[in-house]
Formats: sequence, C-alpha cells, structure tokens
Amino acid sequence: MSNEQIQVAPARFKVIWLLPIAIIAVFLGVGLTRDPRYVPSPLIDRPVPVFDLPAVQGRTLGLSSSNLTGEVSLVNVFASWCVACRQEHPILMQLSKSKQILIHGLNYKDEQTDAAAWLDRFGDPYTRTGADIDGSVGIDWGVYGVPETFIIGTDGRIAYKHVGPIDDQLWQDKLLPVIRQLRSASTTQ
Repeated sequence: MSNEQIQVAPARFKVIWLLPIAIIAVFLGVGLTRDPRYVPSPLIDRPVPVFDLPAVQGRTLGLSSSNLTGEVSLVNVFASWCVACRQEHPILMQLSKSKQILIHGLNYKDEQTDAAAWLDRFGDPYTRTGADIDGSVGIDWGVYGVPETFIIGTDGRIAYKHVGPIDDQLWQDKLLPVIRQLRSASTTQ
C-alpha cells in the first residue's frame, strides 16, 4: 500500500463522522430561531374535546365542552402554583371588565382550596371555571404547561392556541385579530 492510499482512508472516515454532526447542527440552529411560545396544536380547526368539569370551589359554574359554542370565547388554562399565570392575570382581569371576550378558566392540576384562594385574592375574570384536578382534560386539550390560552369559535372549534402568558402586545397583535375574524365570519354565515 502506498502512502497516498493510507492517508485517503482517514480523510473519508472523518467526512463520514462530520456529516451527522453537521446535520444535527443545522437542525439545532433552525430550532433556536423559532419562537418557544409557539407550539403547534393538532387540535386547531377541530372541535374542543368533550369534557365536563365541576366548578372550582366557591364558584357556581363549572366548565364543559357544551359551554363553548354559540359565542367566540377564550379558554385560559391556569393554576395557583403557576408564576407566569400571576404575570398574565391583570390583563385577564382587564379583558373581563371590558367585556371584549367571554373568558373561561380551566384550572389545571391544582388543589381546590388553593385555586379558590388564588381567585379570591387576585380576582376572578372567568365566567365559568372548571377544576381539572387530575389534569386529564388538559391532556385531551394538548396542554404542555400553564398558562395556555385557546380561542374557540362559535362552532365550538379551536381556532388558536398560545403557550405562555398573555400580555398587551400579544392581545393586540395576535389574539384580538383572531377574535375579530371569527366574529366577522360568524355574522356572515
């Protein structure tokens, strides 16, 4: 064997190992450029999952899938133990007072007394609040964590999903335009 043949084999061997590393680096690079709050949902344009939850302690109205038709509404998944839920809560209170949208709460994996105390302390922006104590309804909705917010059309279909806290900019730039579009579509039908 000549010296040239011996040197070519290690070079090919290096290229073979560099290719998978390069592919992983490309996927990682693309992933890092994406918005971590955007998590695609397979439920978009599908009916809300069928469920029926009792009310959070101290509330009279629970939440079920049958409550999510006839009017464009927002379903907010929250918990008393969620720090980011506390961050977004003032905007939910503002929206509730302004009556811009019907807001329902899905209390996720929370103790009944903790959820009730949290709503009593910070205010209750929800028309209906269902207690998903074991998280099974959240799983059906594809909840990754809290807070998450869904916009539901008059037909009971999920139109939009947001992972993370809502702020004024998100409300103006993303959620409100979806709500307006859904309302406009329902009046032309």
